[in-house]
Amino acid sequence: MRWLAHIVINAVLLLALAGYFDSIYLSSVGAALVASVLLSFLNTFVRPLLILLTLPVTVLTFGLFLFIINAMTLAMTASLMGSSFDIGGFSNALFASLAISLFHLLIESVRKEK
Repeated sequence: MRWLAHIVINAVLLLALAGYFDSIYLSSVGAALVASVLLSFLNTFVRPLLILLTLPVTVLTFGLFLFIINAMTLAMTASLMGSSFDIGGFSNALFASLAISLFHLLIESVRKEK
C-alpha cells in the first residue's frame, strides 16, 4: 500500500513539475503514472548499482553526487518513456530531481509528525 501511495505521489509531483516548467513535458495523467512506476523500478534496481559504481565520488562530495544519480535515473525514465515524457536536458532533470527530493522530504516530515 505504501508503494502505491509513493507511485501516486510521484505522479502528482511529475504532473506539477510539467505544469510549472515548460522544459518538462508529460502527455497525460496515465503517462505520469507509467513514468512514476518506471522511476520506482529504476530507483529500486539501477540506482543502487550507480551508487556502488560511483561510491568514491559520492564519498568525496559528501553525498552530493547522489543528486546527480537521481537526475540520471529521472533522465533514464524520460528516455525510456519516449515522446510521452520529455525533460529538456540534464540540468532540468537535476532541478526536477531536487524538487522531487525536497517534496518527499517535506511529505515524510509531515507524515512522521502524526
